[in-house]
Amino acid sequence: MTMRERIRTGKLFLDNCENLPEERMQAKKRMMQFNQTFPDEIEKRFTLLDEIFGVKINAWIEPPFYFCYGYNIELGEECYLNMGCQFIDDAKIKIGNKVAFGPSVTIATVGHPIHPEYRRLMYGDPVTIEDNCWIGANTTICPGVTIGENSVIGAGSIVTKDIPANSVAVGNPCKVLREINEQDRAFYYRDRPFSKEDLAEVYRLNGGSM
Repeated sequence: MTMRERIRTGKLFLDNCENLPEERMQAKKRMMQFNQTFPDEIEKRFTLLDEIFGVKINAWIEPPFYFCYGYNIELGEECYLNMGCQFIDDAKIKIGNKVAFGPSVTIATVGHPIHPEYRRLMYGDPVTIEDNCWIGANTTICPGVTIGENSVIGAGSIVTKDIPANSVAVGNPCKVLREINEQDRAFYYRDRPFSKEDLAEVYRLNGGSM
């Protein structure tokens, strides 16, 4: 079994072999290039993102953006990552379509043994975030977590266990408060209701689109 196979299968690993350090160095160079782009260098940003992820993507990422390899991140269509997100992608990070991240969200796929004698060793556990989730600012998502589709994670949460679909969850450790319901369809914030007229005005001012 190679070290890469050990990482993929969740076994203990070290990462100073099999060209892994060189790949991380290349990723850091691309990361630096992306994070130093000017705001109007949109085409350059997308070109760099295609190189970072190893495939063509359709997502918006605000610099700075931090990662280890890049190619271990699978990013769905129309995702949005606000500034300062940090993805520790030694193991796979799979993100569905139309997932929104607030600023400074951390996804960690790597842990270390508790005992100090073995703490230099690492193990990986993939993270999955399904379609249409909203991850609030300064959330940390720990190794092995799956967040079900449509769910909302409140700002500052520490997600240590799976979150079911259609949930509002918050806290440290993150816990489900309730399901998303018809009240959420009627009100966008506290006692502020949606109205057809208001939505039409927003879309009209935005050029007719969301």
